[in-house]
Amino acid sequence: MHQGTIAAIATAVVPAQGSVGIVRLSGDTALAIAQIIFHAPGQQPWESHRILYGYVRHPHTHQVVDEALLLIMLAPRSYTREDVVEFHCHGGIIPVQQVLQLCLEQGAKLAQPGEFTLRAFLNGRLDLTQAESIQDLVGAKSPQAAQAALMGLQGKLAHPLRQLREQCLDLLAEIEARIDFEEDLPPLDERAVKATLTHITQELQQILNTADRGELLRQGIKIAIVGRPNVGKSSLLNAWSRSDRAIVTPLPGTTRDVVESQLVVGGIPVQVLDTAGIRETSDQVEQIGVERSHQAAQNADLVLLTIDAAQGWTGADQEIYHQIQTRPFLLVINKIDLNPKPVIPQTWDFPPRQVVPMAAAKNEGIDTLETAILATVQGQNFTTANLEIAINQRQAAALTAANTALAQVQETITSQLPLDFWTIDLRAAIQSLGEVTGEEVTESVLDRIFSRFCIGK
Repeated sequence: MHQGTIAAIATAVVPAQGSVGIVRLSGDTALAIAQIIFHAPGQQPWESHRILYGYVRHPHTHQVVDEALLLIMLAPRSYTREDVVEFHCHGGIIPVQQVLQLCLEQGAKLAQPGEFTLRAFLNGRLDLTQAESIQDLVGAKSPQAAQAALMGLQGKLAHPLRQLREQCLDLLAEIEARIDFEEDLPPLDERAVKATLTHITQELQQILNTADRGELLRQGIKIAIVGRPNVGKSSLLNAWSRSDRAIVTPLPGTTRDVVESQLVVGGIPVQVLDTAGIRETSDQVEQIGVERSHQAAQNADLVLLTIDAAQGWTGADQEIYHQIQTRPFLLVINKIDLNPKPVIPQTWDFPPRQVVPMAAAKNEGIDTLETAILATVQGQNFTTANLEIAINQRQAAALTAANTALAQVQETITSQLPLDFWTIDLRAAIQSLGEVTGEEVTESVLDRIFSRFCIGK
């Protein structure tokens, strides 16, 4: 259990943007520090889970720093299971920084990133999956990502993993009992052991299958709209984002730089990049824009190669296709309202679902485009609806190691090796499962996990 009292600003500090700023303290002296620097007029009781009104002031000069509310949460009924107090100050930079400085002058130390949540984990209030879910919730980029994080916070991942780990522990106890007391116990039922191992492996595999969905929900995808000038790329971005992020004119070369927009498609966060039209040009500024278009296409997870249906497939389109054909892409045929049957190459061997007809200027084809994107990035049956478990990369690595170890136990049994050999890989599986929930985890792993948190959480 950590010693000492930590303090940090727990809300984003943006000048003239936030109405309330919170300074949080946790530790044995949190309440004592609050009593030194907070003046609560009248007969307000300093009790747990009370909100006091008053003033934060310098303990020696009595100069008022801010008018504030004080929230008291005494152990163990707090986020960290330690004494916690929060000063709810006026928003902005100066009030919260001055209050934080007073707390530090009274002996609190500045919290490290994620240290409040780390204390909650070390004090047994959260397991490691719940702690990571808090970070996911803070960083959620879509309602579906937030919902998956809430499910993790409620133990939807930890509960089944604990059950599987308990089954492994029960198997280990049975095997070790036969090793120590072989003459006093009936023979081990190898068929039952194998059946249990198969069940555990199948359950783990189902959880592992959520890794890709979890990664998509957390990180999202980057999509670049590319094509020659004046094919309607900016109109596509504006129609898709329901805004006027990009300037649209009949003049080729209007877009000179990459324009970004943040969207959510089927629960997946999407960063859309509208790029400058790709063409040969003597305009130096436009040349820079074209080069950035090439870079955006190469760095994107998916490219929307956009052509003009009114003009059909051109030599310039063919040149761009050769440049991006190694990337995952969809062919967007825009302005289909001007030519319902444009001429495109018939020799391509990709499925028809990769061709998306649109009339972006009339807001037609957006649903078809989003369906094609979802089918491309994760298969036809991809859905984020009712997603209860979405493991991250660290969890996936540990569960993969557990599955591998369990498969090795099966191989050991099949090879008729002594019982001592069975326990080696079974212990490894138990340890890997414990690394996910936090029963068995090293300090270096904890440092790596919580260093990604914001200060104050």
